[in-house]
Amino acid sequence: MTESFLSIKQGLTEAIEFSEGKPNQAVVHEFSPVDVKNIRAKIGMSQNEFASAFGISVSTLRHWERGDRTPQGPALVLLNVVAKEPALVLKALSS
Repeated sequence: MTESFLSIKQGLTEAIEFSEGKPNQAVVHEFSPVDVKNIRAKIGMSQNEFASAFGISVSTLRHWERGDRTPQGPALVLLNVVAKEPALVLKALSS
């Protein structure tokens, strides 16, 4: 068996154990809900500027800010990082 196979097998075993509620070594990342309007206000950007800077449609941003929808998946991860380190994210995206 290759090293890649063993790594994948270990990951699957950990995932199964986690889903069964058994203690294991799996690392679980949980992201807290975000206040998108507050994040944008702290950065000092308009809705159009924020949406453009982070690759979000203005319509989606407005829905998030009104609470009609909530960010999920990669968008939630991005917003959590932006909330903590906005300057670093903007710098990384400008390169």
